[in-house]
Amino acid sequence: MADTSHPKNPAADTAPSWAGHRRGSSGYRRILASLACAGVATFAQLYSLQGLLPLVSRDLNVTAAQASLTISAATVGLAVAVLPWSFVADRWGRVRTMGLAVILATIFGLLVPLAPNFEVLLTLRVLEGAALGGIPALAIAYLTEEVSPSTAASAAGAYVAGTTLGGLFGRLLAGPVADVAGWRMGTLAVSLCAAAAAAGFLLLAPRPRGFIPVRTQASGIQGSVVPHSSTQGFAAVLGKLIPQLRSGSLLALYAQAFLLMGAFVSVYNYLGFRLEAPPYLFPASAVALLFLAYLAGTVSSRLVAGLAARWGRRTVLLASTGIMVSGLALTLASPVLMILAGLVVFTGGFFGAHSIASGWTGALASTGRAQASSLYNLSYYAGSSLIGWSAGLVFQQFGWGAMAGALAALAAGAAVIAAMLLPGRNPGDSSKAGSALI
Repeated sequence: MADTSHPKNPAADTAPSWAGHRRGSSGYRRILASLACAGVATFAQLYSLQGLLPLVSRDLNVTAAQASLTISAATVGLAVAVLPWSFVADRWGRVRTMGLAVILATIFGLLVPLAPNFEVLLTLRVLEGAALGGIPALAIAYLTEEVSPSTAASAAGAYVAGTTLGGLFGRLLAGPVADVAGWRMGTLAVSLCAAAAAAGFLLLAPRPRGFIPVRTQASGIQGSVVPHSSTQGFAAVLGKLIPQLRSGSLLALYAQAFLLMGAFVSVYNYLGFRLEAPPYLFPASAVALLFLAYLAGTVSSRLVAGLAARWGRRTVLLASTGIMVSGLALTLASPVLMILAGLVVFTGGFFGAHSIASGWTGALASTGRAQASSLYNLSYYAGSSLIGWSAGLVFQQFGWGAMAGALAALAAGAAVIAAMLLPGRNPGDSSKAGSALI
C-alpha cells in the first residue's frame, strides 16, 4: 500500500531488503505461535469427524465409504479453494487472507453439528473445507517471506509438526465427547476450541514485512497502482501456473502429495471401522486414542530437516516412504499391539515424507511460490478426497488386507516417481546449508 510519509512505495523497498525474523527473536516466535493457532483451527476442524465415522455411519444410516465422504467433502472443498486463495493473498496479503479464511471456516464449523441430514452435512463440510483452504495454501509462503533463510528449514518443519498437533487435538477431543453426547456435540466442542485458536492467530501474527502486493508496480509516480484488465489478470494467473506445471521436479512432488496423502488418510478413515468390529469392539473414545500416533509425525517432521541436510532430500523422502510401507505391513497382523505399532511407524514415515516434499516445493519454485505451494496442497487434498473415499470401497468389499495392499502399491508408485524425476542432491543439501528448505 502507498504511504505518503515515504518518497517511494515502502512495499517495494522493504521486502527485497528484509532479511527475515531470526530464530529466537520475538517476531520469529510470534510467527510460529500464530501458525500453530492457525494449524489447530484448520486441522482440528478438517478432521474432527474422522474418528467419529462409525458413529456417523450408524446415526445417519450410511455405509463406511459414504461416511468417509464427510472427510472427502471437506478436503475437496479445500483442494478446489487453495489456488483461488493464493491469488487473493497475492493482492491482499498473506496474514489478512489467512485471517479471513480461518474466521469463515470457524463459522461453517459451528454450523456442522446443526446439519439435519447427510446431504446438508456434506454441503457444510465442502464450504468449511473451502474456507480452510486459505491456511495451508499460504502458510509456507508466509514463512518463506517472513523468516530468515537460515531458519526457514526448521520453521517449515515446526509448522508441519504443529499441524499434526492440531489434527491430533481435534480427534482426541471429539471422541470422548461423542461417546457421552453423540457425534454432533463432539464436533461442536472442536469448533468452539477452533474459534479460540482463530482468535489467537489474529492476535499473534506479526505485521508482514516481506510481502509485495502484485497490484503495486514500479512507476515514476509515488504510490501509484497500475490498473490491469481482466485479460491481463488471467494472463498473469497462467504465467504463474505454467512454470510450476512444466517442471518435472514439481510435478513429482505433487504426485507425492496426491499418492502418499491418499494412503495416509485412508488408513485413519477405516482403521476405526476395523477396530470397532469384533473381535476388538473399540468404543469411540478408544478409537480417538489411535490418533496419538500423530505424535510420531510431530517428531519425524522435525527430524528430517537435519537428515535431509546430510543425506539429501530425495534420499530422506524415499526412506520415509519405505517406512510408511513397513508400518502398513505391520497393520496386517491381528494383535492390537502390532496394529498400533504399525500405525506409529506408518504415521512417522508419512509426516517425514510430507515435511520434505512440502518444503521442497517452495525451494524449487523460483517464481509464483504461493501458487507452487497451492498446487502441492491441491494435490495433497485431492489425494485425501479421491483415494480416501475409493479405498473405502475396497475395504468394504475385500477387507483390510486388500486395502493395505492397494495403498502400499500407491506408495511404491510415489517412490518410483520420486526416484526418476527428483534431483538426487542439490547445493542446499550440504550439511552446512542451513538455509535450505526441507
